[in-house]
Amino acid sequence: MKETHLEPLGGGIEIFVSESYHFSTDTILLADFSKPFGKKLCADLGTGCGTIPLLWNRANPAAKILAVEIQPEACELAKKSVEHNHLGESIRVLCSDLKDLKGKTEFGCYDLVACNPPYKLGGSGIINSRVSLKTARHETECTLDDICACASKLLQFGGRFCVCQRPERLADVMESMRRFSIEPKRLRLVQQRLSKPPKLFLLEGRRGGKRGYMETLPTLFIENSNGDFSDEMLEIYGDYKVEFI
Repeated sequence: MKETHLEPLGGGIEIFVSESYHFSTDTILLADFSKPFGKKLCADLGTGCGTIPLLWNRANPAAKILAVEIQPEACELAKKSVEHNHLGESIRVLCSDLKDLKGKTEFGCYDLVACNPPYKLGGSGIINSRVSLKTARHETECTLDDICACASKLLQFGGRFCVCQRPERLADVMESMRRFSIEPKRLRLVQQRLSKPPKLFLLEGRRGGKRGYMETLPTLFIENSNGDFSDEMLEIYGDYKVEFI
């Protein structure tokens, strides 16, 4: 594996990252938007180096978390971080295709499933030659339908499925959720600053939820009018920003 190093996530939690496998602001926003409360059973699909499970644990040590990742090198990083933080009883890292989870975990029992999926349709845009970036950015290993089908199988009735995506794919995500009995229930747009259009959305669906009645939350602004992090972003980052910036 290429050279790795530790980065702080706040609350005493540290994560191993590399040039190929690391995390972004989108990951941190999804972890905050989806964070579980209480003794919940949770799954993160396409976990990469394991950022979302570690942030979930930071916010809620009572949660039991399955971290699913298809790329072996990313899995090794995630496992290394789990061991480093002594979280083996809270977080299980599973190296698997999310389309092939039968027999590897129970279905119909999860309270929460999250996924930060590839943003680009398979076959669209310039495909990166690096496998890690190609898998993260393009629907080469799985599609939105694959992800929503997996989430639907894992979730119990009323369970939450949370995802982040680019605004131009909002209709695609909602259609796919409904195709697999997940009803969109909570939507939040993310803007860099007031003068820019939304760059991201955060969406929560409910397994078996009643159609309609979706809540649209106030827009989340990453920067304030001075170009600094907004108060809400600083709150989301917590002491991670103090340690890392």
